[in-house]
Amino acid sequence: MYNVKEVAKLLDLSEHTVRFYTDKGLVPNLQRDKNNNRLFDEESVNWLTGVKYLKQCGMSVEQIKAYVDLCLEGNSTIQKRYEIILRQKEAAFAQLEEAQQRVQYMINKADHYQDIINLIIPDDTNPGHWNKMKA
Repeated sequence: MYNVKEVAKLLDLSEHTVRFYTDKGLVPNLQRDKNNNRLFDEESVNWLTGVKYLKQCGMSVEQIKAYVDLCLEGNSTIQKRYEIILRQKEAAFAQLEEAQQRVQYMINKADHYQDIINLIIPDDTNPGHWNKMKA
């Protein structure tokens, strides 16, 4: 069993976020100790992992709650859950494409700076010098 601090560290979430997600009902059947502290077993960690990834794909807490509720309803909701996951898969691919574009931009920018450092080209990255370069 994990406490809030341990599960937050395990999943790279803040303790506040873990508490928020549990308060919103995103972790079904959450256990508590005699002092009413949250206790997380492997199933709870699995729920939180899913919540984390769905949230990172852009789902709202309300949408995630609806997904959790569908899961709890059982097999009759498999098609609906599948459709939700397909949409989130597309969102994740779009985020991946954007991340790849950012990485390529940074690679190009670093290469450009390396050329400046190696005196291959003048420093054209400083807006304060742009007018002087045109003259």
